[in-house]
Amino acid sequence: MLTVHHLGKSQSERIVWLCEELGLPYELKRYARDSVTMLAPPDYKALHPIGSAPVITDGDLVLAESGAIVDYIMAKYGDGRLALRPDHPDFAQFLYWFHFANGTLQAGMGRLMILNRLKLAADNPMLAASRGRTDRAFDLVDARVRDAEYLAGDTFTTADIMMGFSLTTMRYFQPYDLSRCPNVIKYLGRVGARPAYRRAMEKGDPGMALLLS
Repeated sequence: MLTVHHLGKSQSERIVWLCEELGLPYELKRYARDSVTMLAPPDYKALHPIGSAPVITDGDLVLAESGAIVDYIMAKYGDGRLALRPDHPDFAQFLYWFHFANGTLQAGMGRLMILNRLKLAADNPMLAASRGRTDRAFDLVDARVRDAEYLAGDTFTTADIMMGFSLTTMRYFQPYDLSRCPNVIKYLGRVGARPAYRRAMEKGDPGMALLLS
């Protein structure tokens, strides 16, 4: 059976959500972060050489990287759901936003988180540049969901699942004021109301406040 090794408050929530959307049978193994360092515990780090979340096992396979895991599950178990075909007019948008999640937004928020922890001066050029890039990334998302119900257009896809963590739970680690992005707030209201999302979050991180606004 497919096993999702879920580290609390991590990108592995994407995989739990995906399994719930697809209605897949899966085993969920939860791991708590160290209460002091907020890092993964030793038994989680031992799952894969990279030592970070998410990780799945499927038979003898051990696979990390959320994008790779989503692609793997979709190819093996998706049956064409939650993705757009190459002949769909919004196929390029689907690809763009799927990869934007980790390639631009998540990476930018991660850099900003590290720089903020360095306690740099407020006018530090690197810090200012990182803030600017992050703002532009959020502005781009806000513009997209102003004009479209979901990131790929009219259809909910894995691009929305990939983006969800960066727009919500990642803000526990790098706070971001969404009041400047009213369309993102409306969008999160739509995706956050999905029954599969609610089931996934309650199973993976029971009791955690969902940062949907």
